[in-house]
Amino acid sequence: MSSEQSDLDTRDGAAEARAALIALRAEVGKAVVGNDAAVTGLIIALLCRGHVLLEGVPGVAKTLLVRALAAALDLETTRVQFTPDLMPGDITGSIVYDAHSGEFSFREGPVFTNLLLADEINRTPPKTQSSLLEAMEERQVSSDGKTRPLPDPFIVIATQNPVEYEGTYPLPEAQLDRFLLKLTMPMPSREDEFGILARHAQGFDPRDLGAAGVTPVAGIAQLEAARRAVAGVTVRPEVLAYIVDVCRATRSMPSVRLGVSPRGATALLAATRAWAWLAGRDYATPDDVKALARPALRHRLDLRPEAELEGATADGVLDRVLASVPVPR
Repeated sequence: MSSEQSDLDTRDGAAEARAALIALRAEVGKAVVGNDAAVTGLIIALLCRGHVLLEGVPGVAKTLLVRALAAALDLETTRVQFTPDLMPGDITGSIVYDAHSGEFSFREGPVFTNLLLADEINRTPPKTQSSLLEAMEERQVSSDGKTRPLPDPFIVIATQNPVEYEGTYPLPEAQLDRFLLKLTMPMPSREDEFGILARHAQGFDPRDLGAAGVTPVAGIAQLEAARRAVAGVTVRPEVLAYIVDVCRATRSMPSVRLGVSPRGATALLAATRAWAWLAGRDYATPDDVKALARPALRHRLDLRPEAELEGATADGVLDRVLASVPVPR
C-alpha cells in the first residue's frame, strides 16, 4: 500500500471517528435533556485519557448522563456510592481466601471498568479518596506486591454536591490536580425542565435506557482512531506561549493563594487539541484555549480565604486572567 493511500485511509478513519463521537450528543440526548457541554467535556476526557470532576446539585441527571454515555459508547460502567465508612479495598479490590481451593486470590474491585462513577467522592475520608490516585495516574492497581492493569479506556467521573458541606471531606490539591476537567451541571432552563417532565409523562424510565432508544453509535475502535488524530493536531508556538502566559498569570492574581501548576498547563493543552479536532480542524487556535480554560483550570486554583469571603470565584479569576493576557494574532 502506498503512503498516499495510507494517509487517505487514516484521514477517512479520523473523519468517521469524529462523526461517530459527535453523534454521541444526539444519542445521549435521548435520555438526558440539555447538558451538551457536559457531554462534550466527557468526550474530551475520553480522547485525552483524563478524568472528570462533575459538580451539580442532586437531581440534575449526573448519574444518568454517565450511564447514557457508556451505553452510547458500548463501554462498561460501574457506580460506587462514596460514604464515610468506605474502605480503599472496597474500590480497588482485595485479597480473599477461597475455602474451596484453600488459596488466597485477588478479587477485583469496581475500579476495573471503563467509566467509574465515583458518586459524591467528597463524602469519604482522604485515605479512601487517595486509593484512587494510583488508578487515576498509573492506570493500575497494586495489591499483594503485584500490579494489575486497568482496562483501556479507563476514566474516573467523580461527582460532588456544590452546596452541601456537612459531613464531607474536601479533595486534597494533589488529587484535584489529577482531574483533567471540572464540569458543572446547572439547573435546567424552563424549556429543558418542561422537556424532562414531558418525557416522564410519556413513560420514560431512566433505569431502562434501551427502551429510551439509546444504542451504541461509537466504540473503542473509533475512540482509538480519534485519539491518534487528536495527537496529530498542530499547536503553533504562539498558541503554546498563550497557554503558558494564561497559566502563569493565575499565579500572580491577588485573590489566588496557589495558581495553576505545569500539570494544569499540559491538561489545558491536551483539552485544547481535542476541542479543536472535534471542531473539524487539525490545528488549535487561541479561541480553543479560551473555550477550555475554565473547565481545565477552575479546580486547580486555590483562592485565599479572605477573597472567597468577598465573593471571589475561580471562574471569576479566570475571566479576569483571560481578559488581561494578550491574545496572539
